[in-house]
Amino acid sequence: MARIAGVNIPTQKRVEIGLTYIFGIGRTKAVEILGKVGIPAERRVSQLTDDEILRIREVIDRDYHVEGDLRREVSMNIKRLMDLGCYRGLRHRKGLPVHGQRTHTNARTRKGKAKPIAGKKK
Repeated sequence: MARIAGVNIPTQKRVEIGLTYIFGIGRTKAVEILGKVGIPAERRVSQLTDDEILRIREVIDRDYHVEGDLRREVSMNIKRLMDLGCYRGLRHRKGLPVHGQRTHTNARTRKGKAKPIAGKKK
């Protein structure tokens, strides 16, 4: 099993898909990485040699923010917005949608489970 950036990559998947298991790497970046390393996209993770895995690991470490560093950076950005007290920070603090979505209906993912209001009947 290949371990890159602290994540176990599934062995039966194609390398392009397996790399997306790393936080901060999507399909586009995975294809870009494979292009830099020179590995064909249709190869499976189980078919990679130790040298190829090492080259992939080096490219990711050198050129990309992934996993712990990226998570920390994102959380620090959100914390900065909250400390500033700007509109986006207040929305984060209240647990409401940040990007202008409606909240009259929907928004259940951000707001959580619906709470019943006493005495509200139609």
